[in-house]
Amino acid sequence: MVYSSPIPQLGLGTFGRTGDAGIAAILKALEIGYRHIDTAQSYDTEGPVGEAVRRSGLPRAEVFVTTKVADTNLDKSRFMPSVEKSLETLGFDHVDLLLIHWPSEKDAVPFEDYMLALKEAQERGFTRFIGVSNFPIAHLERTRALLGEGAIATNQVEIHPYLQAPKLRDYARDHGLVLTAYQPLVKGAVVSDPVLAEIAERHGVTPAAVALAFLMAEGHAVIPASSSEANLRANMRAKDVRLSEEEMNAIRALDRGDRRINPEKSPRWDD
Repeated sequence: MVYSSPIPQLGLGTFGRTGDAGIAAILKALEIGYRHIDTAQSYDTEGPVGEAVRRSGLPRAEVFVTTKVADTNLDKSRFMPSVEKSLETLGFDHVDLLLIHWPSEKDAVPFEDYMLALKEAQERGFTRFIGVSNFPIAHLERTRALLGEGAIATNQVEIHPYLQAPKLRDYARDHGLVLTAYQPLVKGAVVSDPVLAEIAERHGVTPAAVALAFLMAEGHAVIPASSSEANLRANMRAKDVRLSEEEMNAIRALDRGDRRINPEKSPRWDD
């Protein structure tokens, strides 16, 4: 599929990249060429992301930074102060994309309250784009009814070769909504997959690069996380991999609905 989004398609997840080691890993990713950096209030990586961007010497406008409002900050009294605190921690006057990290569990906070607050954050210039994370179709429909078609730039969800989420994928395609795949490499599990390994050998790349290339060819953005320079460089090569339809179908056949991120607060998933 042709990718059409302001979000750079290949980015860097920063969960676990804290402290000086985290700054070093993010800085190395920026040196290699990553220009989409994903963080969140709950990751404790907003500080390292901001510091790495500053040390890189890159103009702020060249680095697309995403952060997420934690589900503990969705209440009206905490939402906007938490966004302002994120900007202070990052050292930025705005982020490029602001997401709701998880919907409020059992609507403990009214849906309209935090979604309208998200829109207000955009109107106040705290973010260029807004989006959501871990939203099933029912929540996306509520979002569309409240904010209008095309109001959000992405839904960031768990997607990888073993969890391809066809119902959610098809809904997103029908509405021109990009899905951003977190944990697209299943914490490295794809490396030992024989189907991906065979395709990787054919293309002279790693199985991880093949998994990322597949997801991008499906029209998704991807945010793999790594602190290894070798892996960062290997993952970046996914941008140049062109898979045949036969190879795409072989990877599609790996889907088995294997969801790894499913805490008690999760909404009712579609796939």
